[in-house]
Amino acid sequence: MSTATLTTKGQITIPVDVRRALNVEAGDRVEFVEIEPGRFEVIAATRSVRELKGRFGKPKRAVSIEEMNAAITAQATRSR
Repeated sequence: MSTATLTTKGQITIPVDVRRALNVEAGDRVEFVEIEPGRFEVIAATRSVRELKGRFGKPKRAVSIEEMNAAITAQATRSR
């Protein structure tokens, strides 16, 4: 198991074996995703969203900006 120490500035150095496993290097971004209260996963965020193009197939129909905004609003009101 790898460990790191938190500095007074709130920074940590990711251990070399973890950096290798995540395939990250200086300047790359990582995300901390809470999977349950008090438990996080560290995920490499080094790829561009553009790399996702074409991976999900064509949509069945085009969706307008207005429809997207309505869906977002509906979901937001349900979440409260």
